[in-house]
Amino acid sequence: MDDQCCGSNKMNENKEKNGCSASDKSIAKLDNSGCCSSNNNSVNGINPLPILIQGKNNCCSSSSSKETVNEQEKISCCTPSPTSDNKQKNNACCNSATKEDKIPVKTNCCSSNDQQTRDTISNSLPPGEKMAYRVHGMDCPACAKTIEKGLSTLKDIAEVKVNYSTAKMQVAASNADAFIPIESEIKKLGFSIEPLNQNGNIKTFEIEGMDCGSCAKSIENHLNTLPSVKNVSVNFSTGKMKIEHSNSVEDIMTEVSKIGFKASLPSKNQSIQTHKNKNENGLVILSGVLIALGFIGSFNEVSTMMSSILYAIAMVISGSKPVKSAFYAIKSRSLDMNVLMSAAAIGAALIGEWLEGATVVWLFAIGNLLQTKSIERTRNSIRNLMDLAPPEAWIYVGSEIIKKPVEEINVGDIIFVKPGDKIPLDGEIIQGESSVNQAPITGESIPIDKNIGDTVYAGTINENGSLEIRVTKLVEDTTISKIIHLVEEAQEQKAPTEAFVDKFASIYTPVVFILALAVMVVPSLLGFGTWGESFYKGLEILVVACPCALVISTPVAIVSAIGNAAKNGILIKGGTFLEKAGVITAVAFDKTGTLTEGKPKVSEIKTLNVSEETLLSIALTLEGFSTHPIAKSIVRYGNEKGIQPKNGELYKSIVGKGVQATIQGDIFYAGNLKLFEEMNVDLEDIKKHIHEIQNKGKTVVIIGTQTQVIGVIAVSDTIRDTSASALEALKQSGVKQTVMLTGDNEGTAKRIASEANVNRYFAELLPEDKVDAIKKLQNEGHKVAMVGDGINDAPALATADLGIAMGGAGTDTAMETADIVLMADNLDKLSHTIKLSKKALTIIKQNIWFSIIIKVLALVFIFPGWLTLWMAVLSDTGAALIVILNAMRLLKFKE
Repeated sequence: MDDQCCGSNKMNENKEKNGCSASDKSIAKLDNSGCCSSNNNSVNGINPLPILIQGKNNCCSSSSSKETVNEQEKISCCTPSPTSDNKQKNNACCNSATKEDKIPVKTNCCSSNDQQTRDTISNSLPPGEKMAYRVHGMDCPACAKTIEKGLSTLKDIAEVKVNYSTAKMQVAASNADAFIPIESEIKKLGFSIEPLNQNGNIKTFEIEGMDCGSCAKSIENHLNTLPSVKNVSVNFSTGKMKIEHSNSVEDIMTEVSKIGFKASLPSKNQSIQTHKNKNENGLVILSGVLIALGFIGSFNEVSTMMSSILYAIAMVISGSKPVKSAFYAIKSRSLDMNVLMSAAAIGAALIGEWLEGATVVWLFAIGNLLQTKSIERTRNSIRNLMDLAPPEAWIYVGSEIIKKPVEEINVGDIIFVKPGDKIPLDGEIIQGESSVNQAPITGESIPIDKNIGDTVYAGTINENGSLEIRVTKLVEDTTISKIIHLVEEAQEQKAPTEAFVDKFASIYTPVVFILALAVMVVPSLLGFGTWGESFYKGLEILVVACPCALVISTPVAIVSAIGNAAKNGILIKGGTFLEKAGVITAVAFDKTGTLTEGKPKVSEIKTLNVSEETLLSIALTLEGFSTHPIAKSIVRYGNEKGIQPKNGELYKSIVGKGVQATIQGDIFYAGNLKLFEEMNVDLEDIKKHIHEIQNKGKTVVIIGTQTQVIGVIAVSDTIRDTSASALEALKQSGVKQTVMLTGDNEGTAKRIASEANVNRYFAELLPEDKVDAIKKLQNEGHKVAMVGDGINDAPALATADLGIAMGGAGTDTAMETADIVLMADNLDKLSHTIKLSKKALTIIKQNIWFSIIIKVLALVFIFPGWLTLWMAVLSDTGAALIVILNAMRLLKFKE
C-alpha cells in the first residue's frame, strides 16, 4: 500500500485532523520521527517543504530502521485503501499483528474511527528489576514510541515497552534506583504515569468510620505491620486509602475491619454506607435510652446494681467499636483517640463511676456520628463532580444508534446528544449547532454557542439542538476526568500548616499522656489527695490528650475550599497553593491572550517595491509555521483574501524576535523592529511609519530580507471586556500591585496597560526577561502570582511564587504546568480565588486557636476539680464538631 502517513503535521488546520489520512502533499521532516509527533511546520494551507526522510519510517511502529542519509522513502500509513477488501494487504504502519499471528487487522494510526488499533507488548523483558505503569495522556500510537525513546536514554534502563491500546508500560532496569527519574521524565514528555505492581494490586479504597486524623494514622500503622503490604496511605479528608499489596481485596477489607473501620471499593460504597449509618444511629439511640433509664431509676428506688448494669450495657453498645480499634492501635504502637477514650471509660468503670464511663462513650459515639456526617458533606462536594458526565452514550454503529457504556467508546467514534442531555465525552461537533452550558467545567452558567468544528466537554449540558460529536478523548482522559483526578490529588497533599499541626499533635499527645500517668500516681505518693481523686483526674487528662479538633482544623478547611473552587471552575492543585494564594500581594499578567482577546486582526498594510499580494504570500509562508496569535492573524487575513503561500523551506524561529525561511532561494524574515536593526537593514524609508503605527498601540510585523524591507503589516489586539473589572476586583481583594508583561512595543503596551488599568507594565520583553521582571517584583518584597496561558509563559509561571494558568478547559498543558488553573478563558474568577484563599487562611487560624484554647482551658479546669470526665469528652468532641462546621462554611463561600 502506498499510503502516506500524515500524523499531526497539521498541513491544513481547516481540514479534518485525521491522524493518518493519506496526503498528496509532501511534508518537511528535518529529522527522523514518527508519524504522530507534533510537527507544526505546515499550517493553514501553506505549501509544505519536500520530504527528507533519513531511512525507512514505518509510521507508528516502535521499531527503528537503519538510517541512510538523504535516502527518500515513502511512509507507510495505516489508513486502509478504499479498495482494500483484500484483508491480507499489508498495513505497515500501526498493525501490530506479526507474520506468525496470521491475523490481518484494520488499523488507523493517529486517530480512531470504527476500526480498532491493535498493539501488543512482549512480556519477555530482559532479566533484572521490572516495573509496570499505567500511562495517561497518549492519543496516538506514536506517543508510545516517543515514551519508549525518551525513557531508553535514562541510566540503567534496559528496555521500555509501551502498549498504546491498554495504556500500559513495562520497564526493565539493571537496578531499582533506575526507576526513580521515570516519573519526572514522563512529565517532560507531556504524559503522566501511575505505577502498578506486577499483580496490579495498587488499589484505592473508601474508608468508612474515620472521625479524626488519628484514625487514618492508626489504619496505616496497622496495615504496615503486614508483610504483604508494601505501601499504604490513608487520607482522612477524602476518606480514601491507597495501598500497594499482594493480598486479595477481601484480605485488606478484613484487616481494616479488625480495627473498627470499613474498607470498600468506591463503586460499591454507597449502599453499604447508608445501611451502616442506620445501624450505628440505632445503637447510639439505644445506648442513650439505657443511660437515661439508669439515671432516672437511681431516683426511683431502683437498686444501684440495676442502674450500673444498664450503664454497663450502654458502655458495651457504644464502646465496642472504639475499644476494638484501640486494641489494634496499641498493637501498632499508636496513641489515637480510640485508645485515650477507651482508657478513660474503662478507668471510670474500674473506680465505680459507671455513669461517667457510659456517658463518656455515648458522647464520644454521638460526636463521631455528627463529625462523620459533617465531613461526608465535605467529601461529597468532590464526589458530585464524578456524577457530572453520564455513564452511557448514544453511539452510531453503521446506520443505527445504540446506547453503550462510555468505557466502551473509542476515540473517533460518533456519538449523538439530544437537547437537554449531558455530553458524555470530550469531542468535536461534526453535525448540528446548539448552546452548551459549560458551568461544570468553567463555572460560567451562561451557555456558549457551539457550531461544527467546535470542541465540547464531557459533563457539560446540551441546551438546545441535536449534536453529532466525534469523540476525541477516552473517558479516562476527558477534561472533567482530569479535573477530578487533579482535585483528588490536591486534597491528598498536605499544606505547610497541616504538616506543622500534625507534627505538633504527634508531640502533644504522648506528652499529655505521660502527664496523665504522672497525675494518677505522683500526687498520691506524695500525700496530696487520695488514689481515687488522682486516678480520676488522670482519666480526664487522657481525654484532653486527644488533639482531634486541632488535627481536623486544617485539612477540612482545605478540602472545603478546594471543593468550592472546583465548582466555580477553579482548579487549585493543593493546600500549599491555596495558602500561597492567600498571601499574594502582586499579580503579573501576560498581555496577549490574557488581558487581551489573543485574537489580533490585521489593520494596516504598507508595501515597498512589491505588490500587496506578493507581500501577503511571503508573509503567509513565513508565519504559517508559527502558532503565535499574531502569526495566526496574518495567516487568517491572507486566507480570507484568497492569497496562496509560496514554497518555503528551512523554517527557523528566532526567539522573541521573529521567524525566517528560505523562499525560492532567498532567506526572508518576518519579525519586530529589533530583529531588523540587529541585521543592520536600512530602515530609513520606513522607520517613521513604524513609529506612527506603534504610537497608535498596534503591533508591527516587518517583512524583508537581510538587505531590504519589502513591507510592514500592522496588527491590533483588543482588550477583553472583563479585564478591567477583573483587575479592579483583584485590587479590592487586597492585591497591591497589578503588572503587565509583554514582548510588544512600548506604544502598544502603554495603550493596553491604560485600558486594563494595571499599576505597572514591562514592554519589549523576551521570555527570559519576563522571568527577570518576576524576580524584580519579588526583590521588592512582593509575593508574586503570574497569570498566563500555561504554555508560552512556563518559565515565568515557574519563577513566580504562584503560577496561574487561564483557559485550562482548552489545553491539557495549562492543567499540568500551573499551580492554579482558571478553567474559563477569562479573568472573572481570579478575584474569587484570592478571596477564597484568604478566607480559608482565616478559618484555619480560627480553628487552630479555638482548638488550642479549648485544650488549655480544659487542662486548667481539671486540677481544681471543676471539670468532670463527661465534660472533658464533651469539650473534645464538641470542639471537633465546631471546627468542622466552621471549615464547612467555605463550601458556601461567595464573593
